[in-house]
Amino acid sequence: MAEIVIRKRPLADGQSSQRKFYKKTARGKVLKVLRERYVRDDIPCGIEKCQLCYAFTDGDKSPLSSTGDLTHAQFPTGHFIVPDTNVFLHQMDLVESPLFTPPIIVLQTVLDEVRHRSLPLHSRLKGLIASEDKQIYVFYNEFHAQTAVVRQTGETPNDRNDRGIRLAVAWYAKHLGARKESRLSEVVLLTDDAENRRRAVQDGIKPLSVREYVTGTKSSAALLDLLAAESMEEDDSGTKQKRKVLYEEYLPQATLVAGVKSGDLHQGYFNANAYNYLEGSVNVPGFPKPVLLLGREAMNRSVQGDLVVVELFPESEWKASADAVIDADSAQRNDNADDSASEGEHSDEEDAIEAKERQAVARNTKEKQPTGRVVGVMKRNWRAYVCHIDRTSLSTTSSTLSVQTVFATPVDRALPRIRLRTRQAPDLLGQKLLVSLDRWDAHSRYPDGHFVRALGQAESKDAERESLLLEFDVPYRPFGRAILDCLPKEGEGWVVPPKEPARHEWRDREDLRELIICSIDPPNCQDIDDALHARQLPNGNIEAGVHIADVSHFVHPDTPMDNEAAARGTTVYLVDKRIDMLPSLLGTNLCSLRPYVERLAFSAIWELSPDADIVNVRFTKSVIASKAAFTYEEAQIRKDDPTLNDELTQSIRLLNSLALKLKAKRMAAGALNLASPEVKIHLDSSESSDPIDVEQKELRETNSLVEEFMLLANVSVARQIQESFPGTAVLRRHMPPPHSNFEKLQDLLMKLKGMTLDVSSSGALAASLDKCIDPNEPAFNTLVRIMATRCMLFPFSGSNLISLLTGDLAPSHRAFDVSRPGILQARGGPVAKASLASQMDMNVYLSD
Repeated sequence: MAEIVIRKRPLADGQSSQRKFYKKTARGKVLKVLRERYVRDDIPCGIEKCQLCYAFTDGDKSPLSSTGDLTHAQFPTGHFIVPDTNVFLHQMDLVESPLFTPPIIVLQTVLDEVRHRSLPLHSRLKGLIASEDKQIYVFYNEFHAQTAVVRQTGETPNDRNDRGIRLAVAWYAKHLGARKESRLSEVVLLTDDAENRRRAVQDGIKPLSVREYVTGTKSSAALLDLLAAESMEEDDSGTKQKRKVLYEEYLPQATLVAGVKSGDLHQGYFNANAYNYLEGSVNVPGFPKPVLLLGREAMNRSVQGDLVVVELFPESEWKASADAVIDADSAQRNDNADDSASEGEHSDEEDAIEAKERQAVARNTKEKQPTGRVVGVMKRNWRAYVCHIDRTSLSTTSSTLSVQTVFATPVDRALPRIRLRTRQAPDLLGQKLLVSLDRWDAHSRYPDGHFVRALGQAESKDAERESLLLEFDVPYRPFGRAILDCLPKEGEGWVVPPKEPARHEWRDREDLRELIICSIDPPNCQDIDDALHARQLPNGNIEAGVHIADVSHFVHPDTPMDNEAAARGTTVYLVDKRIDMLPSLLGTNLCSLRPYVERLAFSAIWELSPDADIVNVRFTKSVIASKAAFTYEEAQIRKDDPTLNDELTQSIRLLNSLALKLKAKRMAAGALNLASPEVKIHLDSSESSDPIDVEQKELRETNSLVEEFMLLANVSVARQIQESFPGTAVLRRHMPPPHSNFEKLQDLLMKLKGMTLDVSSSGALAASLDKCIDPNEPAFNTLVRIMATRCMLFPFSGSNLISLLTGDLAPSHRAFDVSRPGILQARGGPVAKASLASQMDMNVYLSD
């Protein structure tokens, strides 16, 4: 066992502790905080077979090979790289590439700074460190006796960190030089900071910019395309001075914060107009209408979803948005991606389009809305976007392997074209690409980005599927080993054990295996979340039950599976594939209420009067054995067949009669009947992406049967949770959308059909929708209901006339639904904890 030496590092004259800072308390008092640290000299270097560190490692395998990387042109004897913070902040796509293979030493200073500046990038970096695909080692330089530094008087935090990084690199170089080997590897500081490189040379350290380093790698042709725009600044510095400034520079961050606090400026999220690239808006809390931004200068380099700060114009300058459709592709099709010097010049066609926009705004008689301009960005919402190369921007004179500047057009119309430099432009034509945004300078009409990877040929099934998943940020990675280890060890062979009081599976569970329970789902459904039953009671009332798969028995809190389910949130269904929230062993087997198999469930059981009034309701954990699994069509045929009168058929008929009465009560109270039609796409074969037919799914009474009982269970559970935990109930409240959401639909109906749409309440909206009928267009009413649905950001409470919901009941493919059985179980049962209220992470779940 190595001896641990702990030393308290003395402060030298003119130096201050690294951990000294000032903190303002809630009462306004300023406190000086001083945190001491202890350094040690037994932290290993992480390099394999290092004799100097062997005593500290206890023989553990080191993550870095003893020779380092031998493939780089400048370092034939091997090398290791030490990136600074900005490399991970701006070049993470490069670092993550499987073609980027050097051994990487991540300093504690760098890791901490990345965490403070970008949590998403910090998570990606931590994932890389944990991965076995790369050689990465974290060196805790802040606690090593020979590499720990303290901030000097007058030194900025950034300069202090850069000095600490250089000191750690120098220590590594000296450490490797002390090894008794004939071929000594080098340690390279990777930084795009010119001043940091200059000081590194003075300290005898070998520094390289990212671009210089990548140029010497064996996969340089592919890796150079992954470089973020920051690495191109040294090439563009002369050109920048010649380019015209197109946008106003953003105000300093301190000015923005002070302006928002004083009310002179306003903060909100930027929304681009997908059908008019010269318009945007910002939703500012407290304003009845969004702040309108007219023209590119007013939008000032904002990108969809950015948190921006706007300055309002005087009310005399307020405008109304234009109804014109102005397409960016047609207006800017003659722009040259590589002609930076002419970016400030407008083409005649673009001048004409902008004049058309101004005229449309001037003619608009709609009510004017607040108008302003963006003066700063508080937080960028940039990510990797699915794009394709604009063929017209490709140079026909460039050689095959030369660098070209081209436009990448995002599939999302709300996003601007992205300028990127690539050597692969001819090969990337006709493919879907992933492109990351890097910067948008004030002298550039377009943002700069870099190529991440190709997704495949456009319109191919695999490429289009992955494009959808990436564009909507759907996690689709395979489940890791830690998650799979949470599954029952019996695997497919797991069964409900025999009923014994000592078995925890049966603890506090009712035995409902004899009930005539069945499920009704779409065709080919594998994850059967819910099942139902109904039977006559001796007193003339009806017992009805909804039984939900008890996923919480298998998914325990704070486990890798629980965390992964929370990150995924839901199961995503595509035409020919599903992206599971939980491993298939649970979702399609152990937590699927298959027929003729005993399964753990959570049951809501009502006693209802013949008029569908609730007499009482109870909730219980249960064990059920479904007697059948029907499709909607099969259940409908069985219900309508007069020759069938078995228990299952009677149960379906009872459920249907109750569902009709439940729905009638909701509709009579003013519930909305909205339209959101579902279609089914038939493919030529499982191997083909060619659709051969599209049909609208037929809705039957049995569809409504399931919907009504899911809603009844939902509301009953919500009320029970609210009564049991009034201060900590995890509920969903659907707030009514603002009336402004319906203005365009109201204007269209009045102009085209002379119809009015009353949105003062859900009941008024339902009544006016019923009157929107055109005898000459049978589908008109359905279309209006579809448009009304789209006017709502989220289906709101008025649509079902229920003020309180707990969410959809689908625990095997929605993460939020996994928690409710545990909450219900804890409302007073034997497993309830007195401290439950204080342990809840969420008080009220609002999805408005």
